[in-house]
Amino acid sequence: MQNYRTLKLLDRFERIFTSFGVDYKVMRRLLQVKLTMDGRRVPTIFSQNAKKDNKEKNNQYIKSLWIYVLFGLFLIPFVLIGDNYLFQMSLFYGVFTFFVMTSIISDFSSVLLDIRDRNILFPKPVSRKTISTAKMVHVTIYLFFLTIALAGIPLIVGLFKNGILFFLVAAVHIILIDLLVVGLTALIYLSILRFFDGEKLKDIINYVQIGLSLMIMVGYQLLIRSFEFINLTISLQPKWWQVFIFPMWFGANMEMLMKGRFEPFYLLFSALAILTPILSIWIYMKFTGTFEQNLQKLAYHGKAKEPRRRKAGEMLLSLICRSPEERAFFRFAGSMMKNERDFKLKAYPSLGFSIVIPFIFIMNVLRDDFGQLSDSKSYLTIYFSLITIPTIMILLKYSGKYKGAFVYRVAPLKQLNPVFSGTIKAFIFKLYLPVYLLLSVLFLFLFGARILPDLIALFISACLYAVLCFMALKKALPFSESFDDYNQNGSTAIIFGLMFLAALFAGLHFASTFLPYGIYLYLGIGFICLVTIWRPAFNVSWERIIKG
Repeated sequence: MQNYRTLKLLDRFERIFTSFGVDYKVMRRLLQVKLTMDGRRVPTIFSQNAKKDNKEKNNQYIKSLWIYVLFGLFLIPFVLIGDNYLFQMSLFYGVFTFFVMTSIISDFSSVLLDIRDRNILFPKPVSRKTISTAKMVHVTIYLFFLTIALAGIPLIVGLFKNGILFFLVAAVHIILIDLLVVGLTALIYLSILRFFDGEKLKDIINYVQIGLSLMIMVGYQLLIRSFEFINLTISLQPKWWQVFIFPMWFGANMEMLMKGRFEPFYLLFSALAILTPILSIWIYMKFTGTFEQNLQKLAYHGKAKEPRRRKAGEMLLSLICRSPEERAFFRFAGSMMKNERDFKLKAYPSLGFSIVIPFIFIMNVLRDDFGQLSDSKSYLTIYFSLITIPTIMILLKYSGKYKGAFVYRVAPLKQLNPVFSGTIKAFIFKLYLPVYLLLSVLFLFLFGARILPDLIALFISACLYAVLCFMALKKALPFSESFDDYNQNGSTAIIFGLMFLAALFAGLHFASTFLPYGIYLYLGIGFICLVTIWRPAFNVSWERIIKG
């Protein structure tokens, strides 16, 4: 095995590890194995560009850091825009936290929740402290590289722009944020592990990962709204809820140290910035033993639940899907979308964003004048919910269990129409419809019953948009390809192109509001188009699937 440079650097701290009761030689060997195995694992952000024949020779995570360096360049303006350190550094730390948190969730959850150490090493004469320390050092090594890639260049720019004090304080803050992110992530998983086990636990962890992504996006909006721009001057009105926006803790500490503003507000936030990360890591280290014990629950898979079929559900399904084959693939696709964790981790955040984004745009447009909301046409922001459709339509052909796609060949299928139509209907009714209904209830509450025809027109437009997306995308059998190939063929560019089509629907809907009974004309035309193209859209032959 390769003797990594990070391990050679770590050798200089051998006495420190030994003084804490860690068997350093064993820990070093464990880290060497872990780093070797990491060379075979492709990070989420880099998976689409990885070449399978070279995975074992190079560490793909290290190779992917150039992408984070590019992201780090976007942080440079925050250290150059002025000397309002509370505002600019709160944004700086907020963006930095977003990238670190998403990287921890996507690439390091498997490390924090790894049970192989327990299964392989616990029966051996290796101390629990050595195993836990090796795991923590393993995460720290990669978090160090990630932090340098993201914040290295911006901090150097800040050193020349604002001086050595700025550089040192910002570097300490970044270390504290890293500690806070790792500590909070581990404590969230520990809390879940205490109360759940097996398959239920894995599902909850999946939803926690999705929820964290949404919380980061909402938190960013709250952070921006904490500040007001008056005559190009940035001002802040302290509010109690700002205590929960932790990037502001570090921004306040920077403002206090750089400008000497020792006011109660800055003192409180500075104390939180220093104490909370240290406390979170201390609590995690305190309960490391409990955490390791509860990880064993991940090895329990539980019993598969038998689906209950109710009469009302079967009657509704028979109305939605006319043929038995279509109903079979509707159930199959619904089950995959419900139980496939890799699919949920990639698809559900976009569903959550489609709920949040319409309200963000309403808040941006109307600001504090919500009195005019009920009479405005801001309800058309609900069209932003369509942006999730092309993303998930592309995801429908991927699966972590793609090798089971041979069933399509052995199934007695005369044609592929029911396969695709059943899958698209399952997506519309199982995933999009709940989002649409939730948004509809909220928008009816905000804008009144007058927008009911508009909401019906939106749902028809969404169904038509889904069919058009299917027609535009490369054809493949549902859940038949590996997630390793996701985005390999320029999926991002296709998604952006299809988003312009969604904007066209919104523009036509907006134009219809200027005509007498125009919304009903728009609704009728949309329904006729949907009925006309539905059947021909799914006439896909085996030859076309094979050719791609």
